Amino acid sequence: MEEQNNSGTLPPETPPPARQEPPAPKPAARGGTAFWLKLLAGLYALSLAAAVLVIYRADAARKAAPKEMDLSKLAGLAKKKDGVAVIPIYGVITQSNSSRAWERGSEQTAKRIKELAEKKDVKAIVLDINSPGGSVGAVQEIYSAVLKAKAETKKPFIARFGEVSASGGYYVASACDKIIAHPGTITGSIGVIFSVGNLEGLMKKVGYKSEVIKSGKFKDIGSMSREMTPEERRLLQGMIDDSYDQFVTAVSEGRKMPVEKVKELADGRIFTGRQAIGNGLVDKLGDLRDALDLAGDAAGLGKNPRVITDADPLEEFFSLIDTKLSLPGLGAAAEAVQAPRLEYRWEGRV
Repeated sequence: MEEQNNSGTLPPETPPPARQEPPAPKPAARGGTAFWLKLLAGLYALSLAAAVLVIYRADAARKAAPKEMDLSKLAGLAKKKDGVAVIPIYGVITQSNSSRAWERGSEQTAKRIKELAEKKDVKAIVLDINSPGGSVGAVQEIYSAVLKAKAETKKPFIARFGEVSASGGYYVASACDKIIAHPGTITGSIGVIFSVGNLEGLMKKVGYKSEVIKSGKFKDIGSMSREMTPEERRLLQGMIDDSYDQFVTAVSEGRKMPVEKVKELADGRIFTGRQAIGNGLVDKLGDLRDALDLAGDAAGLGKNPRVITDADPLEEFFSLIDTKLSLPGLGAAAEAVQAPRLEYRWEGRV
């Protein structure tokens, strides 16, 4: 029984809470997914329409062309003027068959030499060398490509030296008919080097020990975890001497210089371009323009010949970066993780 208040009346009833309606959905923003899908579909339709229009006009032009054309006249117009090809060899010479522009290796350079030498409008080739050398195998691959191209095509090759053309860079140039250098070019460094680090002391300090299981006592020759044995030194020296003889022979044959005369210069020393002329290692002082003129004269084209190059601008840019990044800090870091190898390479920095 409900209680009555003092006045004898019942308390008023409490009204039920008002029903809350759910918020109305917000309209989709114009930049939503649907908008962009419609935009892409529209662009796609426009591109198809443009393609159809281009094909239609090309077909109409083909039908409107005369049925009989003088192909001999077209051939005459398309004929290219003879010229001199320029092939850059920049940075450390290594083996790489990568198609990436910044990893131009000896395979690509050898292929380029062969292809340009076989072109009818190429009458001579200039090797624009700015390199401290590189691995023995890579250097010899380019050297062999030059000799084969000369033997097969009888076309003259001229080497032009930039800032540096030492060791393997000079090895490649010795296959050419003439060599031109700047007065201050660094060249020479005729010889071979094999470098390997010894981290044994460091490993002991950090508590690292290398365990090697091998089939023969020379299998881990050049290991950085231990000191080299006298027998290993004699074995490696024999390889160095053999590679050195190959270098001396290449220079002797290319420069038409007695072997004993080459050996007097082939103790690893470097020369300026002007010093190299006095020692018979260079033929003339000059720049790329002079090298092109010399190649033009040798090919019967005269001075200021047409220049032919198949180098990609992006490739040349990365090649230049590769050359300029031969800095002491970066070079040391790269060599620390590099496997030991025989090299025709100058270890200096410019």
